[in-house]
Amino acid sequence: MSQSNGQQKMTDENDSKSTPLGIYDKPHVPTVTGVEVIAVALSFVWLAGAVVFFLVLDTDAFAEVDNLRFIMTLLAIFMPVAMIWVAATAARSARVVREESARLQAAIDGMRRTYVAQSQGAQVQMNAENSVTQKLDEIAAATRKTESALATFSTSREREGGIRKSAEAPTSDQIANQGLLELGTPAEELGPPLSRADFITALNFPENPDDAEGFAALRMALKDRKAAHLIQASQDILTLLSQDGIYMDDLRPDLARPEIWRHFAAGERGRAIAALGGVRDRSSLALAAGRMKQDPIFRDAAHHFLRRFDTSFVEFEETATDAEIAALADTRTAHAFMLLGRVAGIFD
Repeated sequence: MSQSNGQQKMTDENDSKSTPLGIYDKPHVPTVTGVEVIAVALSFVWLAGAVVFFLVLDTDAFAEVDNLRFIMTLLAIFMPVAMIWVAATAARSARVVREESARLQAAIDGMRRTYVAQSQGAQVQMNAENSVTQKLDEIAAATRKTESALATFSTSREREGGIRKSAEAPTSDQIANQGLLELGTPAEELGPPLSRADFITALNFPENPDDAEGFAALRMALKDRKAAHLIQASQDILTLLSQDGIYMDDLRPDLARPEIWRHFAAGERGRAIAALGGVRDRSSLALAAGRMKQDPIFRDAAHHFLRRFDTSFVEFEETATDAEIAALADTRTAHAFMLLGRVAGIFD
């Protein structure tokens, strides 16, 4: 209690030093000051001297009364008195002006100190808000990394390296029953299968012209016929969305757990997979919904992209780990699927 009283006392002392109490009140001006006293004294001395001069020393002053002389005499007596009081009034007015100027300067100083204090407080508050926002962004990023890490360790199943299961070799009985057909083998079957890592990187597209790894993965994916169809559809829809100022890098969707993506691959629709529609940006959703209703080209491209993504993900899910599904869900193509899926009502 004593400490708080001491702090309050120090605060009151600082306040009294910074802005005196009553500085903005109208000052109390005394009725009689030294100027008036001096003026009265000088007036009395002058009148006394005039009386002595005209009545005592000059006995013939009023012997012959002349109007002009009488007026001149009055002026000689009272004009100096009037000048004395004019000078006294001017001195009093000058003192009042100086006091008002001092009060005005004190008020301006107080306003300046208040403005500086408010500016410093606003700057401190802005810095605190920026710090809180930065901390929240760091926490959100750490949460996404944690979810990806949990998805990485949530499964230990061994998968093949390709994005889809390898076709089973036909048995000898099937070959005998079907006979030999001179159709040849497609070129894509002769090459190595597209790896899931390259497929995920290709769906995210190169980050910049110097992203050699991204372009290498994109070239590998374009050699796979089915993956090339999805990448082309994704590129088309991303280009159309960018015309309305919708960019996937600006979206921060809520990523769903890998098991929900597996439910989607299994054919479930509606609220069971509602968590896949993690895009919450209202402006992007509104722009995409309006474009979907008004632009038939955009609508056809969107539905074509959704079908391609659905087909490709079903094949990808059969061989992918939970960590790979989480990585694919964080690509630009998957973000476009989340956005258009909500607009199309897949998650309703």
